[in-house]
Amino acid sequence: MRVLFTRLSATVIVIFGVCTLVFLLLHVIPGDPIEALLGERAQAVDQAALRAQLGLDQPLTIQYVQYLTRLAQGDLGQSLQEQSSVTTLLAARLPATVLLAIAALTLAIGIALPLGVLAAQQHKRLLDMSAMTFSLIGLSMPNFWLGPMLILIFSLTLGWLPISGNDSPASLILPAMTLGTGLAALLARMVRASLLEVLNEDYVRTARAKGATEWQVLWHHALRNAWLPIITVLGLQLGGVLGGAVITETIFAWPGIGSLLVEAIKARDYPVVQGCVLLISLIYVSVNTLTDLAYLWLDPRVRFN
Repeated sequence: MRVLFTRLSATVIVIFGVCTLVFLLLHVIPGDPIEALLGERAQAVDQAALRAQLGLDQPLTIQYVQYLTRLAQGDLGQSLQEQSSVTTLLAARLPATVLLAIAALTLAIGIALPLGVLAAQQHKRLLDMSAMTFSLIGLSMPNFWLGPMLILIFSLTLGWLPISGNDSPASLILPAMTLGTGLAALLARMVRASLLEVLNEDYVRTARAKGATEWQVLWHHALRNAWLPIITVLGLQLGGVLGGAVITETIFAWPGIGSLLVEAIKARDYPVVQGCVLLISLIYVSVNTLTDLAYLWLDPRVRFN
C-alpha cells in the first residue's frame, strides 16, 4: 500500500509540473491565437473584444490560477477554434490512438518475441546475426522516413493499401507497420539480451539436466525470468504510443491525439494543446506506474526490497 501511495504521489507531482511547463511555454512562444482566429487584418477593437471575452487580456498569473482551478474541477476548457469542449475533442480522438497503439504493439510483440528467442537460442550463428541485422535496420529507420516509404511502395506503386485516413480496416496496416517496426526491433534485441543473461543460470542447467526440452527451457524457465527488462521497454514504449504517435498520425492523417495536437499547435488553440499534452503525460505516467507495480507482482525480490 505504501508503494502504491508513493507511485501515485509521484504521478500527481509530474502531472502538475507538465501542466505548469506547457502553460508557460504556450504563452512565451511567438504567435497570437486572436490573430489566428480573426486574421491579421482584423480591427484592433475586435481583437481586444475577443481577447477580453476569452480572458487572454488578464495577467499571466491570473490565467494560470484560473487554468489550475478549472483543471481541478475536471474542466479542460473550450476550444478556441471549434464550438466544443476540449474533453469532447479528446474523447472523439482517443479511440483511434488506442486502436493504433494496440495494433502496433501486437505487431511488435508478434515479431520481436519469437525473433529474440530464436536469436538467443542460435547465439553467434547465422540466425542470430540475421535477426540482429534486421533489428539494427529497424532501429535505424525513423518513422518520418519509413512512413512515406511504405506509402510509396504499398499505396502509390502497388495500390494495395489506402494512403491515409481511417475509412477502412486496411487503413490501419501502414500506420501500425510504421509504428511497430521500430518497437519490434528494440524489443527483439531486449528479448535476446535478457535471455542470454539467464541461459547460463543454475536453474536453467538444472532444467536441462532433468530432461526438459530446449523449447521448455527457453519459454518456460528462461523467458519467465527474463521479463523484467522487457516489461520496462514495453511500458515506456506503450506509454509513448498511447500518448500519441505524433509523427505517424500526421503522416497518415490518422485522426488521433497526435494529429489533434499538431492541428491545435498550428492554430494556437491553447486549451486543446494543454488538454492533449495533459492527456499524453497522464497516460505516459500511468503506464509507467503500472509497469512499476507489475515488477512487484512478477518479481518478489523487488517487492521485498
